[in-house]
Amino acid sequence: MTNFLTGSESWWQEAQAQGIPAVTVENNGQCAVTFLWRDPQGCEQTSPVKRVWIYVTGVTDHHQRSRPQSLVRVPGTDVWQWQTHLNATWRGSYCLIPSTNEDDFPAEAFEGIEPDRMALREGWRKLLPCAIADPLNPESWSGGRGHPMSGLHLPDAPEQPGWDKPKTPYAPPQCITWHSQHLKNQRNAWIFATGDKHPEQRPLAILLDGQFWAEGMPAWPALQAQTDAGVLPAAVYVLIDVIDNNTRSEELPCNAQFWLAVQEELLPQLRTLTQWNENPETTVVAGQSFGGLSSLYAALHWPEQFGCVLSQSGSYWWPRREINQQGGLLIKQIEEGLTSAKPLRIYLEAGVREPLIHQVNQRLYPLLQQTQRAVFYRQVDGGHDALCWRGGLISGLSWLWKASL
Repeated sequence: MTNFLTGSESWWQEAQAQGIPAVTVENNGQCAVTFLWRDPQGCEQTSPVKRVWIYVTGVTDHHQRSRPQSLVRVPGTDVWQWQTHLNATWRGSYCLIPSTNEDDFPAEAFEGIEPDRMALREGWRKLLPCAIADPLNPESWSGGRGHPMSGLHLPDAPEQPGWDKPKTPYAPPQCITWHSQHLKNQRNAWIFATGDKHPEQRPLAILLDGQFWAEGMPAWPALQAQTDAGVLPAAVYVLIDVIDNNTRSEELPCNAQFWLAVQEELLPQLRTLTQWNENPETTVVAGQSFGGLSSLYAALHWPEQFGCVLSQSGSYWWPRREINQQGGLLIKQIEEGLTSAKPLRIYLEAGVREPLIHQVNQRLYPLLQQTQRAVFYRQVDGGHDALCWRGGLISGLSWLWKASL
């Protein structure tokens, strides 16, 4: 872009043609990544924007305890930019937050080797509702917290088969309402089938945080594409809405009442609508974060119902978020002898850029190996990020069901 004046129309056109963010592959297995934002109100003489905060999951988010980062304006132009270096294997999501303020974060968020965690969380909590997706990046969606996100896949990031076929035809899911007397609430649940030739042979997968996989980043084309390719068997998927964050925080972490309600209310309702193979050895419970914790909890306590676990970024620190801890309640119970009455198949995944969760998953993995017949653990170069989870969702289902293909 050296042939054009920075910030000119020609400069922006060339930048977009080359791709935004701009990625330069280096010889050391890393990439220089330059994030760009075009100020719609022009240069500093005409625009009130003072900061353009950048929230990159696993890089500048509050999990890293890193100082808040802002793009910097190129003086006299509408160009804002910020550069970082990432492994060529990295994949992740990000958003931008233009602000007319200089002091969106408390001073503690910029002090010391590790800034104050609560100051970081509070600053991002206030800012993220104002986040925007990168307008110059065509890949964007509504994230789990409701604000827009954009995606970035560096050259050596693992492939995510199925997700590259968004136009795959599929039979529309059925959305039902689950009225729970046990839990005294009601919510949506989505039923999706990828084939009906032999309905009694189809395995069942229960996906927690179902509203995200149904609406935020719809999984239907990817699941159908991998079924069509023979990677996944024809199956029935039930996606369970969490209602809201407060309900999620109460129901998912090691809550027996939630799982009793699933077994005594939701599954009977499901049986009136569709058919599947009820062998627990092919029944998967899948979840992320609190959902990952919940999935393993369910299988350990009701292995006669749930024989397969797909846990991504499982919050095994719960109920105390402490750095350098050896694990939360469920890990301690496993150390003290908690195991399932039947052997389980367990697929664990954690990002190397989500420090606490990565730490507790590394603690959990060898413990499960001592008592379970089949445990697979995968580390990904990413953070607490749905853009990583979507690949692991397909890979995990494939690994758990490979014996049934």
